[in-house]
Amino acid sequence: MCLPISICRFNDNGFKELLVSISVNIKKVGNVILAVKDIDKSLQFYHEIIGLPIKNQRRSWVDLGTTGAILSLHPASLTAQHIGSSIENGITIGFLVGDVKSAVDELRAKGVRIYRDIIEKDVGKNAVILDPDDYLISLFEPIFDDKAQQTSGYQGFTPA
Repeated sequence: MCLPISICRFNDNGFKELLVSISVNIKKVGNVILAVKDIDKSLQFYHEIIGLPIKNQRRSWVDLGTTGAILSLHPASLTAQHIGSSIENGITIGFLVGDVKSAVDELRAKGVRIYRDIIEKDVGKNAVILDPDDYLISLFEPIFDDKAQQTSGYQGFTPA
């Protein structure tokens, strides 16, 4: 049988035969890299306002977070032009929060732009804020019958 990441052909007898199989062997998401206009402003937002700890920092690269996927900030001017907003390019970062209402209240008090206020669905509550580059940041407070699921992953909403 040929898998989606395999190169196959039919032989002279009409049977599929495997020529090449590609195994990427991805284990998990290591980091999400954001090209930002102003790394200092973005670092202030994600570290001081949002509260993500700095894992590693160089002048042209900052890794934020300690477990799971790391959020990496990189100046757009060093790689490629920063084009459009999150809405235009489809990028949304999702964070699990313990209490979305208190998170939104705190961020609003700090001057963070609220893109969409809190909505409730059967899986939890969600609000969407904007970072300094207009990337959408989804804040999600899950509601699961099994409380052990609350840290297992993002069960969220689309920002629209």
